[in-house]
Order: sequence, then structure tokens, then C-alpha cells
Amino acid sequence: MFPLPLKVFTLSSLVLLLTACAGDYTFNSNLDAKAVNEYFKVGDVTVYEDNNLPKGRYDIIGLAEGEICQELSNDAPASIQNARTEARRKAADMGANGIIIKQCLIIEEQDKACISRSLCIGQAIKLEPVK
Repeated sequence: MFPLPLKVFTLSSLVLLLTACAGDYTFNSNLDAKAVNEYFKVGDVTVYEDNNLPKGRYDIIGLAEGEICQELSNDAPASIQNARTEARRKAADMGANGIIIKQCLIIEEQDKACISRSLCIGQAIKLEPVK
């Protein structure tokens, strides 16, 4: 088989590698927990539009509007999807768990601030839990 010094070297190397991984390490990240929660809170707001309206009782909390502006030519063009996400974020800020989208549109006429702009308007709603 293997000579004794090679076995000792191999065993020593293996032990060294295993103990190196067993330390008390901490994980540091540039992600802010609040920013992560802010990003994912839109997942708690269900989107209803067209013929897909909420079933059951709900209260209308208020108007939620999402607006996206393409400021520079190398920025991503304004999109309905991003405006809808922004409206969901605003609805979540209001304590809603749903939004009924009333109107979305893209404004392609340039102005001083935006090359293109998208806008979604909806009713922020609070659905009662199903019993």
C-alpha cells in the first residue's frame, strides 16, 4: 500500500482541512435587512384586474399609484410591469393585501424629466380572511 509518511501526511492534511472549516465564522453582507423586506413586501399584495376580481369581502383602503420614469437614454424603458410593482409597493405601505388595477398606461412623449413614463393606478384593498 502507501508508505507510512504518505499516510501520515494525508491524514494530517485531512484533519487540517476539516478543522479549518469548523471555526466560528460570521457572515457580513452589504444587504440591509430593511431593504430586503422592502423589496419582498410586494409579494404580500395580490393583483386583481380585468375579470379577475377578489372573491369575498374586502375594504377599500385608498388609491395606490405606481409611476416609473426613464430618466436617461441608457436606462431601461419605463414598463407597465414596473409601474404595477410600484403600485403594489404603495398598497403594501398602506397595509393592503390586494390591489385592484384600474388603469395602466405608457406615456412615450418626452418631457424635461423623463424619456418615457409608465403609470398604474389601482385601489388598495384589505381582504378579509376566508373562514
